[in-house]
Amino acid sequence: MSTVAMWWDPSRIEATVTRQFVCSHLLPDEIKRLDLPLGFGDGLTDGTYWEWIDEKAKRIFLILSDLGVPDQIFGLIDDSWDDDDLPIPLDQIERLALTATRDDKFDRRFYSRQFHYLLKFIEKGDHVVYDDPEVVPLNVDKRPGLNLNNAVDRVELPNRPGEIFSRRRIPVGPGPGFLTGEEFIYEINKAKNIENVHLASFFASYTHQGFAYVLFTLPSDFSLKSLLVTMPGPVKSLSKQDRRRLLMNWIHCLVDSLCHLHSRGLSHGNIKPSTILFNSDNHIFYADISRLSVEAIANTSDKSTFDKESYDYAAPEQWYRPSTSHSSIHRKSTLIASSASASTSSDNSSFSISRGGTESITPASMLHSPTPALNPRAVDIFSLGCVILELLSFLLKRQTRNFASHRAAKHKSAGRGGAVLDSSFHKNIGQVEAWMTQLAKEASKKDDQVFRGVAPMLQVVARMLSVVPHERPTAQEVEQCTYRILTENCGIAEPHCVHQYGGWDLGFGNLNISRGGGEGFNISTKRYSGSARPNSRLASYRQLSGSAIQERDMASGSSSAEAMQNVRMNKVRNWQAHIYAGNNDSSPRTNSM
Repeated sequence: MSTVAMWWDPSRIEATVTRQFVCSHLLPDEIKRLDLPLGFGDGLTDGTYWEWIDEKAKRIFLILSDLGVPDQIFGLIDDSWDDDDLPIPLDQIERLALTATRDDKFDRRFYSRQFHYLLKFIEKGDHVVYDDPEVVPLNVDKRPGLNLNNAVDRVELPNRPGEIFSRRRIPVGPGPGFLTGEEFIYEINKAKNIENVHLASFFASYTHQGFAYVLFTLPSDFSLKSLLVTMPGPVKSLSKQDRRRLLMNWIHCLVDSLCHLHSRGLSHGNIKPSTILFNSDNHIFYADISRLSVEAIANTSDKSTFDKESYDYAAPEQWYRPSTSHSSIHRKSTLIASSASASTSSDNSSFSISRGGTESITPASMLHSPTPALNPRAVDIFSLGCVILELLSFLLKRQTRNFASHRAAKHKSAGRGGAVLDSSFHKNIGQVEAWMTQLAKEASKKDDQVFRGVAPMLQVVARMLSVVPHERPTAQEVEQCTYRILTENCGIAEPHCVHQYGGWDLGFGNLNISRGGGEGFNISTKRYSGSARPNSRLASYRQLSGSAIQERDMASGSSSAEAMQNVRMNKVRNWQAHIYAGNNDSSPRTNSM
């Protein structure tokens, strides 16, 4: 922080206003008066002036000291003023008789200064309503270059030292693009229930001098959008090996955090490079998902502006109605063909994104045609698949502008001028597949073990980018695939963010990585009518709950120790059999790249 103010909380006031402190502000004759009996009460009290200050008037003494009239404490005590009388209204300060003649300027100074000793500190989850003259206890970082606009800045709370928050000024009122007071309260109450270490989360809010403010955790220094253009210092300073591991861990963190949202019945709804942020510690996180987000604030001024980035990373069903004419038989045959291709491929560079089918529609009509009910979580999966593909491209030093040009290449025509080319993912699936093939081939030439996870991760992305929403994997399935790829292919023994959402039996059975005939990976989908999914790899890295162990013990009659050992061995063997098919030894091996 550029400047840090001294904030007077009760403990600081108590520790500061000692007898020595009081004496340091008084003349010798005034110091002697401290131990005299009070001048009021007609001898009915045996208290002294010092005892009154110590017990009842420390704040008043601090105010008088700030104003240069500490000796006036005796007159105020004689009139029985104490800290409980604060704050004193402006029109009543004249009664204190602090100056020989009326001095409105001095009275205003007293009125303003008293609020520095009557602070209401902001705690987590609070919504504090401050009166206009009150002082909000926070430090604003005013260093040049930090504030992108007047509505967002970085602040620190004196009662939360070392923590930095993003403060946002929310337009509240009757005007266009403003939230009403009721809407604002509704949004902060909703935001309170969403918290994750990889999501900018609500901390507190307050109103002051006609404005509403919200504090969010995790102020950002960079975004993925800026990273894809210029590598910032905190990432650039890492060794190559650490940087590669960081990027793969980032993928897992993003997927895991999306699991958290989806497990609570929520969705992000705005996943794109500019809403994926990270700080100088290389901690990655999503922008928050409420109407209080930075982007929502910025968009209140002009809702008619076309957001090309949102369009490029949007799921196809957000812009046109996907056809459902393709039957499950056709989809199955596509997967079988893909599996056969992957099994016989030596470079694991065959990728097939399920198309479904789309109605013929013009860009102009897409902006106005009604959109059917969306599955917001399936939308998240598609958009995150696009982001993961950008991260894998960055891992292989491919520039995002070249990727965008590659996606739009089919739309180029002779001549000059014309509209901006469509570089969206959902309108250029064939180009995306070709790009993924290039990435897989390039990764296969690298020696670093981290690159061995690129091809299988691309297969996961291929399923995430399915044009048909119901054919995309769930967030849990993507997380479980990602975890396995990081640990067994990339050699990252302890990935970040190994969490569990929605119960221990949400397994891996609906999404299966298989390898046959060498290096080729394929992701196939199985559907079960029951709630439990078989072949979960959960036990391979997460402890079973006590109730789960007990149920298994009762069913098998084995001891707890034996049951746990059997569960672990069986789980490992179930999925290792698919990935490590053909290995003659007992040690896992990753596909060579």
